[in-house]
Amino acid sequence: MSEFVPALPPGYRARPATAGDTGAVHELVSACERTLYGRVRTDPGGIAAVLARPGLVPELDTLLIHDSEGRLAARAWVNRRSEIDVHPRHRGRGLGAALLEWAEARARRAGSEQIAQTVPDDDTGAVRLLRSRGYEPMVAEWLLEFAMTGEPEVPASPSGVTVRPFLPGDGPGAHRLVQDAFDAWQQRREPYEEWARHTVERPAFAPEMSAMAFDGGQLVGVALSLDLPEAGEGCVEQVAVRADHRNRGIARLLLRHAFRAFHRRGRRMCTLATHSDTGALDLYLRVGMSIRHSSTVHRKRLPGA
Repeated sequence: MSEFVPALPPGYRARPATAGDTGAVHELVSACERTLYGRVRTDPGGIAAVLARPGLVPELDTLLIHDSEGRLAARAWVNRRSEIDVHPRHRGRGLGAALLEWAEARARRAGSEQIAQTVPDDDTGAVRLLRSRGYEPMVAEWLLEFAMTGEPEVPASPSGVTVRPFLPGDGPGAHRLVQDAFDAWQQRREPYEEWARHTVERPAFAPEMSAMAFDGGQLVGVALSLDLPEAGEGCVEQVAVRADHRNRGIARLLLRHAFRAFHRRGRRMCTLATHSDTGALDLYLRVGMSIRHSSTVHRKRLPGA
Protein backbone atom coordinates (compact mmCIF):
# COMPACT_ATOMS: atom_id res chain seq x y z
CA MET A 1 0.00 0.00 0.00
CA SER A 2 1.10 3.58 -0.64
CA GLU A 3 2.97 5.27 2.23
CA PHE A 4 0.19 7.90 2.38
CA VAL A 5 -3.56 7.36 2.09
CA PRO A 6 -5.73 10.50 1.99
CA ALA A 7 -8.71 11.02 4.26
CA LEU A 8 -11.86 9.89 2.44
CA PRO A 9 -15.57 10.56 2.97
CA PRO A 10 -17.44 7.89 4.97
CA GLY A 11 -18.17 4.73 3.02
CA TYR A 12 -15.16 4.92 0.70
CA ARG A 13 -11.99 2.83 0.86
CA ALA A 14 -8.72 2.98 -1.05
CA ARG A 15 -6.23 0.44 -2.35
CA PRO A 16 -3.57 0.26 -5.09
CA ALA A 17 -4.45 -0.92 -8.59
CA THR A 18 -3.45 -4.27 -10.07
CA ALA A 19 -3.42 -5.62 -13.62
CA GLY A 20 -6.77 -7.24 -12.84
CA ASP A 21 -8.34 -3.79 -12.45
CA THR A 22 -7.83 -2.82 -16.12
CA GLY A 23 -11.45 -3.49 -17.07
CA ALA A 24 -12.91 -1.58 -14.13
CA VAL A 25 -10.62 1.42 -14.74
CA HIS A 26 -11.59 1.38 -18.41
CA GLU A 27 -15.27 1.49 -17.45
CA LEU A 28 -14.59 4.41 -15.09
CA VAL A 29 -12.67 6.44 -17.68
CA SER A 30 -15.32 5.60 -20.31
CA ALA A 31 -18.06 6.94 -18.03
CA CYS A 32 -16.11 10.19 -17.56
CA GLU A 33 -15.56 10.59 -21.32
CA ARG A 34 -19.18 9.76 -22.13
CA THR A 35 -20.42 12.38 -19.67
CA LEU A 36 -18.02 15.07 -20.87
CA TYR A 37 -17.98 14.39 -24.63
CA GLY A 38 -20.93 12.10 -25.34
CA ARG A 39 -18.60 9.40 -26.68
CA VAL A 40 -15.84 7.05 -25.52
CA ARG A 41 -12.27 7.23 -26.83
CA THR A 42 -10.27 5.21 -24.31
CA ASP A 43 -9.55 1.51 -24.75
CA PRO A 44 -8.41 -1.23 -22.33
CA GLY A 45 -5.04 -1.51 -24.07
CA GLY A 46 -4.19 2.07 -23.22
CA ILE A 47 -5.06 1.50 -19.55
CA ALA A 48 -2.94 -1.66 -19.46
CA ALA A 49 0.01 0.17 -21.07
CA VAL A 50 -0.08 2.83 -18.33
CA LEU A 51 -0.03 0.22 -15.57
CA ALA A 52 3.03 -1.33 -17.26
CA ARG A 53 4.99 1.95 -17.53
CA PRO A 54 8.68 1.42 -16.71
CA GLY A 55 9.34 2.75 -13.23
CA LEU A 56 5.68 2.76 -12.19
CA VAL A 57 5.18 0.65 -9.06
CA PRO A 58 1.44 -0.05 -8.77
CA GLU A 59 1.63 -0.63 -5.01
CA LEU A 60 3.02 2.89 -4.53
CA ASP A 61 2.08 4.89 -7.63
CA THR A 62 -1.61 4.01 -8.09
CA LEU A 63 -4.70 4.39 -5.95
CA LEU A 64 -8.27 3.22 -6.50
CA ILE A 65 -11.25 4.41 -4.44
CA HIS A 66 -14.28 2.12 -4.12
CA ASP A 67 -17.67 2.95 -2.65
CA SER A 68 -19.51 0.99 0.04
CA GLU A 69 -20.88 -1.42 -2.58
CA GLY A 70 -17.44 -2.17 -4.01
CA ARG A 71 -17.88 -0.11 -7.20
CA LEU A 72 -14.90 1.85 -8.50
CA ALA A 73 -15.56 5.53 -7.80
CA ALA A 74 -12.21 7.16 -8.64
CA ARG A 75 -8.66 6.37 -9.62
CA ALA A 76 -5.25 8.03 -9.83
CA TRP A 77 -1.71 7.23 -10.83
CA VAL A 78 1.49 9.28 -10.65
CA ASN A 79 4.79 8.59 -12.45
CA ARG A 80 6.49 11.68 -13.92
CA ARG A 81 2.97 12.99 -14.44
CA SER A 82 -0.43 12.05 -13.06
CA GLU A 83 -3.99 11.22 -14.07
CA ILE A 84 -7.06 11.48 -11.84
CA ASP A 85 -10.59 10.45 -12.78
CA VAL A 86 -13.73 10.55 -10.62
CA HIS A 87 -16.87 8.76 -11.76
CA PRO A 88 -19.65 11.27 -12.57
CA ARG A 89 -21.90 9.69 -9.90
CA HIS A 90 -19.31 10.41 -7.22
CA ARG A 91 -18.28 13.96 -8.06
CA GLY A 92 -18.74 16.77 -5.60
CA ARG A 93 -17.76 14.63 -2.60
CA GLY A 94 -14.09 15.58 -2.31
CA LEU A 95 -12.62 12.49 -3.99
CA GLY A 96 -10.77 14.51 -6.64
CA ALA A 97 -9.19 16.75 -4.01
CA ALA A 98 -8.19 13.73 -1.92
CA LEU A 99 -6.52 12.04 -4.89
CA LEU A 100 -4.77 15.26 -5.87
CA GLU A 101 -3.36 15.48 -2.33
CA TRP A 102 -2.24 11.86 -2.56
CA ALA A 103 -0.61 12.36 -5.98
CA GLU A 104 1.39 15.37 -4.81
CA ALA A 105 2.52 13.54 -1.66
CA ARG A 106 3.60 10.53 -3.70
CA ALA A 107 5.49 12.70 -6.20
CA ARG A 108 7.36 14.41 -3.35
CA ARG A 109 8.29 11.07 -1.79
CA ALA A 110 9.57 9.90 -5.18
CA GLY A 111 11.82 12.97 -5.40
CA SER A 112 9.95 14.78 -8.19
CA GLU A 113 10.41 18.54 -8.33
CA GLN A 114 7.11 19.03 -10.15
CA ILE A 115 3.90 17.26 -11.09
CA ALA A 116 1.81 17.67 -14.24
CA GLN A 117 -1.71 16.68 -15.14
CA THR A 118 -3.71 17.03 -18.36
CA VAL A 119 -7.30 18.21 -17.88
CA PRO A 120 -9.96 18.82 -20.56
CA ASP A 121 -10.77 22.51 -20.83
CA ASP A 122 -14.49 21.65 -20.72
CA ASP A 123 -14.07 20.01 -17.29
CA THR A 124 -14.35 23.35 -15.52
CA GLY A 125 -14.63 21.82 -12.04
CA ALA A 126 -11.32 19.99 -12.41
CA VAL A 127 -9.65 23.10 -13.85
CA ARG A 128 -10.84 25.18 -10.88
CA LEU A 129 -9.53 22.57 -8.45
CA LEU A 130 -6.08 22.51 -10.03
CA ARG A 131 -5.80 26.28 -10.19
CA SER A 132 -6.87 26.57 -6.53
CA ARG A 133 -4.00 24.22 -5.63
CA GLY A 134 -1.35 26.28 -7.38
CA TYR A 135 -1.20 24.57 -10.77
CA GLU A 136 -0.32 26.69 -13.80
CA PRO A 137 -1.10 26.10 -17.49
CA MET A 138 1.91 24.77 -19.37
CA VAL A 139 0.98 23.15 -22.71
CA ALA A 140 -2.17 23.20 -24.84
CA GLU A 141 -3.42 19.94 -26.34
CA TRP A 142 -6.01 19.35 -29.05
CA LEU A 143 -7.95 16.35 -30.25
CA LEU A 144 -8.58 16.79 -33.96
CA GLU A 145 -11.02 14.90 -36.18
CA PHE A 146 -11.35 14.18 -39.87
CA ALA A 147 -14.90 13.44 -41.06
CA MET A 148 -15.22 11.23 -44.13
CA THR A 149 -18.51 11.39 -46.02
CA GLY A 150 -16.76 10.00 -49.10
CA GLU A 151 -13.49 8.21 -49.70
CA PRO A 152 -10.62 10.66 -49.03
CA GLU A 153 -8.40 11.53 -51.97
CA VAL A 154 -4.71 10.65 -51.69
CA PRO A 155 -2.25 13.10 -53.29
CA ALA A 156 0.53 12.01 -55.60
CA SER A 157 3.68 10.91 -53.81
CA PRO A 158 6.78 13.14 -53.89
CA SER A 159 9.44 11.95 -56.31
CA GLY A 160 11.01 8.69 -55.16
CA VAL A 161 8.64 8.19 -52.19
CA THR A 162 6.54 5.03 -51.88
CA VAL A 163 3.94 4.21 -49.21
CA ARG A 164 2.79 0.83 -47.91
CA PRO A 165 0.99 -0.47 -44.81
CA PHE A 166 2.86 -1.48 -41.63
CA LEU A 167 4.26 -5.03 -41.82
CA PRO A 168 5.62 -7.42 -39.16
CA GLY A 169 9.18 -6.41 -38.35
CA ASP A 170 8.59 -2.69 -38.97
CA GLY A 171 8.40 -1.89 -35.26
CA PRO A 172 12.07 -1.17 -34.44
CA GLY A 173 12.52 1.09 -37.46
CA ALA A 174 9.32 2.98 -36.73
CA HIS A 175 10.40 3.38 -33.10
CA ARG A 176 13.77 4.90 -34.05
CA LEU A 177 12.17 7.30 -36.51
CA VAL A 178 9.51 8.44 -34.03
CA GLN A 179 12.01 8.96 -31.21
CA ASP A 180 14.35 10.95 -33.48
CA ALA A 181 11.46 13.07 -34.75
CA PHE A 182 10.14 13.76 -31.25
CA ASP A 183 13.55 14.62 -29.72
CA ALA A 184 12.91 18.34 -30.13
CA TRP A 185 10.10 18.42 -27.56
CA GLN A 186 9.82 15.17 -25.60
CA GLN A 187 11.51 15.00 -22.20
CA ARG A 188 13.13 11.61 -22.79
CA ARG A 189 13.43 8.88 -25.41
CA GLU A 190 11.11 5.97 -24.73
CA PRO A 191 12.70 2.50 -24.78
CA TYR A 192 11.25 0.23 -27.45
CA GLU A 193 9.29 -1.93 -25.01
CA GLU A 194 7.54 1.07 -23.44
CA TRP A 195 6.78 2.69 -26.79
CA ALA A 196 5.50 -0.57 -28.29
CA ARG A 197 2.98 -1.14 -25.48
CA HIS A 198 1.29 2.14 -26.44
CA THR A 199 1.49 1.56 -30.21
CA VAL A 200 2.40 -1.54 -32.22
CA GLU A 201 1.75 -4.08 -29.44
CA ARG A 202 -1.49 -2.51 -28.29
CA PRO A 203 -4.54 -4.69 -29.02
CA ALA A 204 -6.17 -1.80 -30.90
CA PHE A 205 -3.16 -1.29 -33.21
CA ALA A 206 -4.27 -1.32 -36.85
CA PRO A 207 -1.34 -2.23 -39.14
CA GLU A 208 -3.49 -2.15 -42.30
CA MET A 209 -4.44 1.47 -41.51
CA SER A 210 -0.88 2.48 -40.60
CA ALA A 211 1.20 4.02 -43.39
CA MET A 212 4.97 3.72 -43.89
CA ALA A 213 6.82 6.04 -46.32
CA PHE A 214 10.13 5.03 -47.94
CA ASP A 215 12.60 6.90 -50.10
CA GLY A 216 15.31 4.84 -51.77
CA GLY A 217 14.53 1.94 -49.45
CA GLN A 218 14.94 4.05 -46.31
CA LEU A 219 12.07 4.67 -43.89
CA VAL A 220 11.35 8.41 -43.88
CA GLY A 221 7.86 8.70 -42.37
CA VAL A 222 5.20 6.82 -40.42
CA ALA A 223 1.55 7.23 -39.45
CA LEU A 224 0.69 4.62 -36.81
CA SER A 225 -3.00 4.00 -36.24
CA LEU A 226 -5.42 2.48 -33.75
CA ASP A 227 -8.86 1.12 -34.59
CA LEU A 228 -11.25 1.94 -31.73
CA PRO A 229 -14.42 -0.11 -32.24
CA GLU A 230 -16.06 1.16 -29.04
CA ALA A 231 -15.71 4.69 -30.36
CA GLY A 232 -16.60 3.61 -33.88
CA GLU A 233 -13.72 5.59 -35.33
CA GLY A 234 -10.08 5.38 -36.27
CA CYS A 235 -7.20 7.15 -34.55
CA VAL A 236 -3.81 8.14 -35.92
CA GLU A 237 -1.76 7.68 -32.77
CA GLN A 238 1.62 8.95 -34.01
CA VAL A 239 2.84 10.79 -37.11
CA ALA A 240 6.53 11.38 -37.73
CA VAL A 241 8.72 12.35 -40.69
CA ARG A 242 12.50 12.20 -40.75
CA ALA A 243 13.98 15.67 -40.34
CA ASP A 244 15.81 15.70 -43.71
CA HIS A 245 12.59 14.80 -45.56
CA ARG A 246 10.22 17.38 -44.08
CA ASN A 247 8.40 20.03 -46.11
CA ARG A 248 7.91 17.59 -48.98
CA GLY A 249 4.26 16.76 -48.25
CA ILE A 250 5.06 13.35 -46.73
CA ALA A 251 3.05 13.90 -43.54
CA ARG A 252 -0.03 14.91 -45.56
CA LEU A 253 0.49 11.89 -47.82
CA LEU A 254 0.71 9.50 -44.85
CA LEU A 255 -2.38 10.93 -43.18
CA ARG A 256 -4.44 10.68 -46.36
CA HIS A 257 -3.36 7.05 -46.82
CA ALA A 258 -4.46 6.31 -43.23
CA PHE A 259 -7.78 8.14 -43.67
CA ARG A 260 -8.55 6.24 -46.88
CA ALA A 261 -7.73 2.91 -45.27
CA PHE A 262 -10.07 3.66 -42.36
CA HIS A 263 -12.83 4.71 -44.76
CA ARG A 264 -12.48 1.42 -46.63
CA ARG A 265 -12.76 -0.36 -43.26
CA GLY A 266 -16.11 1.36 -42.72
CA ARG A 267 -15.00 4.13 -40.37
CA ARG A 268 -16.36 7.59 -41.11
CA MET A 269 -14.28 9.52 -38.58
CA CYS A 270 -10.59 9.56 -37.70
CA THR A 271 -8.94 11.43 -34.82
CA LEU A 272 -5.45 12.61 -33.98
CA ALA A 273 -4.07 14.29 -30.84
CA THR A 274 -1.35 16.95 -30.84
CA HIS A 275 -0.03 19.64 -28.53
CA SER A 276 1.46 23.09 -28.76
CA ASP A 277 5.09 21.96 -28.35
CA THR A 278 5.00 20.07 -31.66
CA GLY A 279 4.04 23.08 -33.78
CA ALA A 280 2.03 20.74 -36.02
CA LEU A 281 -1.50 22.09 -35.48
CA ASP A 282 -1.51 24.20 -38.66
CA LEU A 283 -0.38 21.20 -40.71
CA TYR A 284 -3.30 19.10 -39.50
CA LEU A 285 -5.77 21.90 -40.10
CA ARG A 286 -4.48 22.28 -43.68
CA VAL A 287 -4.98 18.54 -44.22
CA GLY A 288 -8.67 19.12 -43.47
CA MET A 289 -8.90 18.20 -39.81
CA SER A 290 -10.83 20.28 -37.29
CA ILE A 291 -10.55 20.66 -33.52
CA ARG A 292 -12.99 18.48 -31.59
CA HIS A 293 -11.94 19.62 -28.12
CA SER A 294 -8.95 21.00 -26.24
CA SER A 295 -7.10 20.20 -23.02
CA THR A 296 -4.35 21.86 -21.02
CA VAL A 297 -1.35 20.37 -19.24
CA HIS A 298 -1.18 21.97 -15.80
CA ARG A 299 2.03 21.91 -13.79
CA LYS A 300 2.86 22.52 -10.13
CA ARG A 301 6.30 22.93 -8.64
CA LEU A 302 6.92 20.79 -5.55
CA PRO A 303 9.39 22.61 -3.29
CA GLY A 304 11.01 20.38 -0.75
CA ALA A 305 10.67 17.25 -2.86
